[in-house]
Amino acid sequence: MKIIVTGGAGFIGSHIADALIEEGYEVHIVDNLSAGKKENVNSKAILHVIDIREREKLIPIFENAKYVFHEAALPQVQYSIENPIETHEINVTGLLNVLEASRINKIKRVVFASSSAVYGNQEILPITENMKVFPLSPYGAHKYIGEIYCSLWSRIYNLETVSLRYFNVYGKGQSSTGAYASVVAKFMDLKKADLPLTVTGDGEQTRDFIDIKDVVSANLKAMKSIKVGKGEIINIGSTYRASVNEIAELVGGPIEYLEPRVEPRDTQADITKAKALLDWEPKVMLEEGISELKSVLV
Repeated sequence: MKIIVTGGAGFIGSHIADALIEEGYEVHIVDNLSAGKKENVNSKAILHVIDIREREKLIPIFENAKYVFHEAALPQVQYSIENPIETHEINVTGLLNVLEASRINKIKRVVFASSSAVYGNQEILPITENMKVFPLSPYGAHKYIGEIYCSLWSRIYNLETVSLRYFNVYGKGQSSTGAYASVVAKFMDLKKADLPLTVTGDGEQTRDFIDIKDVVSANLKAMKSIKVGKGEIINIGSTYRASVNEIAELVGGPIEYLEPRVEPRDTQADITKAKALLDWEPKVMLEEGISELKSVLV
C-alpha cells in the first residue's frame, strides 16, 4: 500500500515514515529539504524533493496512494509573526494543495498535523477540543484554518480527514534550531556543550510535553481508526503539565534566565477524545523520555 508523508525528512514526519516502513508500507516522502534533512530519510522510502506550494507537481506523486500524512509546515511562531505572508503560503496554501492532490487522486484519508498553538492562552485546564480557540500568532491561525479546510473537504468532497493537535513534541532526532525546535532539544544541546540552560521569563510557564514515539502511534491509529475521517479534531498530548524549570532540572546544569517572549503561559491536553476515537493514550513518561535523550549525550 502506497502512503505519502509530506515533510517526511523532518523530525516528526521522518519518525512516522520509519514506523510505516517497519509495518511494510510503500512510503513516498515529499519534502523540499528547507528544514528536513536527507539523512533523516529512511533508505527504503522514496524521496520527492518538491515544495508543497507546487500543486501541479504534487498531483502525479499522489497517484495510487491510499493515505496521506501532512506534516510539512513552517512551524516557527516568531518567524510567522515576522513573515506572515510566506508562512501562510506554506502552511495554508500548501495544505490546500495537498487536499486537492488527495481529492483528485481519490486518497482515502488525510491525517493533518495541527497544533495546540490554536488554543493560545486558556483559563481552564486541561484544554478540551471544544474550547474557543485564540491563536497568539499567524502560525496558530494557520493551523486552525487548516483544520477548517480539512473538515470542509470531508463534507464537500467526501475526502476523509482527521486533524491531530500536537502539544509540545520532543524526542530523538529533534533539532534545537529551526522547525520544531523545542526547549528540550535546546537544553540537550546546551548541556552537551557545557553551557547554561537558557530559560525565557521566570521558567514557570508550563507545557504538555509529548514523546515522539507516542505521537507516531497516534498518527498510525488515526490512519486506521474506523471512528474518524469526517474532519475530527483530536488533542495529542501527555496530559502532564511540566514547567520549563522542571525540564531544566531533569536535564541538569546551571540555568540562565532571559527576557520573556510572546507565548501561551500554560498548556495541558485533555485526551478523552483520543482515547475514545483512536484507542490511544501516551505510554512514555516525561522523566523516561528525557532520561533516554540524556543517555545518548556524549
